[in-house]
Amino acid sequence: MKQKIYILGLASALIIFSGVLFKVNHWPGAGIMLTVGFVTLVLVFLPLALIDHYRGGEPERNLLLHIVTYITCLVVFGAMLFKIQHWPLAGIFILIALPFPFVVFLPVFLTVTSKNKNFNIYNLVFVLMLLAIVSVFSALLSLNVAKDRIRDSYTLSGHYINLAGVIDKLPAPESSKPVEILIDKAIGTIDQYRNLILKSEGMTAGEWVKTPDNLKRPDSPAVAALALEAGGDVPYGAKLEKELKDVISALEKTTGCEALAKATFSFAGLSNTETNENNWSAGTFRDSNLTWVLIYLDGLETNLLLVKTSI
Repeated sequence: MKQKIYILGLASALIIFSGVLFKVNHWPGAGIMLTVGFVTLVLVFLPLALIDHYRGGEPERNLLLHIVTYITCLVVFGAMLFKIQHWPLAGIFILIALPFPFVVFLPVFLTVTSKNKNFNIYNLVFVLMLLAIVSVFSALLSLNVAKDRIRDSYTLSGHYINLAGVIDKLPAPESSKPVEILIDKAIGTIDQYRNLILKSEGMTAGEWVKTPDNLKRPDSPAVAALALEAGGDVPYGAKLEKELKDVISALEKTTGCEALAKATFSFAGLSNTETNENNWSAGTFRDSNLTWVLIYLDGLETNLLLVKTSI
């Protein structure tokens, strides 16, 4: 039995190592290998290993320690997987996982081992060093992933803003069509929402363009949604969603603009304009981190300006 457990543990470690290697080199299949490796490690190997160790020890004294050990591994490794895979709520899980070993596992470990007269102090030193390494690795993982994503966001947002500035310099038509008026209305709402979000960060639109790295919580989720609610608007951008639907509807009714309607439908991210209202709003403003909400708004505004110039 122990030999099979060792083989399973070795296989999980090899899969995770291979997934990390693929991830670093941006090769396909990295996410699948990491997910399979972590799931196998946490849901198969660790329970079997802890159960086997529990049966060979003193159950009445070590049961709590075994349970807390597994929960700690589940929280820490789960948070790592979420962060590596960029899944929703990864930032929150990392914040929970960083102190969890010290707040939950360490007190239980010290309480249980203090009753053992034969306990070796070197084991305690080893556990403390291991916890410190895990915490440092988790923190560095969080910083590295966030840093890369934020830097890319700033670059993309800068490109959108520069393109929008060029479009604004084009000569305006003598009269505006109804669809162009709707586009201007949606752009106005985008500007209003962006200002509300930036205000919650103590910034202005001009500061966002010049010094985007001054955001206080660039990688935090739900900041945009909270800012919109605090501003007194309909939660999660329902107003903007309605105006985007109006633009798409007007484009569909405008001769020669059917392709533009489909393009607007696509870049706005409205996967189903009739039945997916809550999912669209939540995915755009609640589940995404702050930088990606801002780049979405910048890109949406620029694309709407391109549609307007194409009419």
